[in-house]
Amino acid sequence: MSTPTKTFMQHLFQQRHAGLIERDLTTLLHSVATACKAIANHLKNGDLGDAMGALESENVQGETQKKLDVIANDIFLERCQYSGVLAGMVSEEMEDIHQIPKNLPKGRYVILFDPLDGSSNIDVDVSVGSIFSIFELPEVPEKLTIEDVLRKGVEQVAAGYAIYGPSTMLVLSTGHGVNAFTFDGSIGEFRQTHEDLKIPADTSEIAINASRRRHWDESLRNYVDDSFAGEAGTRGRDFNMRWIASMVAEVHRIMMRGGIFIYPVDDKNRAEGGKLRLLYEASPMGFLVEQAGGAASTGTERILEVDPTGLHQRVGVVLGSANEVACALKVS
Repeated sequence: MSTPTKTFMQHLFQQRHAGLIERDLTTLLHSVATACKAIANHLKNGDLGDAMGALESENVQGETQKKLDVIANDIFLERCQYSGVLAGMVSEEMEDIHQIPKNLPKGRYVILFDPLDGSSNIDVDVSVGSIFSIFELPEVPEKLTIEDVLRKGVEQVAAGYAIYGPSTMLVLSTGHGVNAFTFDGSIGEFRQTHEDLKIPADTSEIAINASRRRHWDESLRNYVDDSFAGEAGTRGRDFNMRWIASMVAEVHRIMMRGGIFIYPVDDKNRAEGGKLRLLYEASPMGFLVEQAGGAASTGTERILEVDPTGLHQRVGVVLGSANEVACALKVS
């Protein structure tokens, strides 16, 4: 849009005035936006700041932590736990639930987040992002339990991501479509640049890590081979492959121009249930994609209908343009 005028908060106030969201959710989303601004500020300095490189530690996933993984996680905790509306928080970087300190007010919302998705890209200056999912509990719990947190994706009241690229953007759905906001450094605010995003139903772009082909099920190999055979193949048209190794970047491209993203259960990750985490990666992204008219599946069922069994449960992911997702699932 050439003349964006509405800020992120003005958008939320409009939704609240229309009765679409509650005041406390507005408060929490403001805290999330502030956290994303702070993370973007750390990232923009690159090697000029003492935030690049890896640590000697690993997170609960067994992955080597980058300095910015820890910084981003701390930023989310600090910015959000003081909102006064949270019952607790769940992070990719923490094994257990983060309980709100006893000296702080609590509320009925739970936020689950990946503070810095695609962090392997940090040191080569490729786009990374943050992902978040929000649920609302019926009442304020004395202590948040795992049972409180393990909820199907259809119960999300909001989900979104920030992408830190050439510009910093915040993409959000509160269950009433998807809107995107670009950070305006001149005023320190996110301003709306995309309204009611819609993913085209058809696409000619596939995002998949082709280096894992030897681990795929035969049906997936056949689908990819048929697609990449081009005009001479059974599908009768050319496809392009994209792979950034950052779920946020992959989904953002799909949001802007369509496509399909596939990270399947394969022979190498089958014992873990897949690669991507359900609660704070697959589920919020599935929510956003569906709100934009796309489709999101584990390969066998709708992502938003998966019944969670653990905080860091993993699943397969096939999401994006609805017709192409249907084609991929039909083949498989």
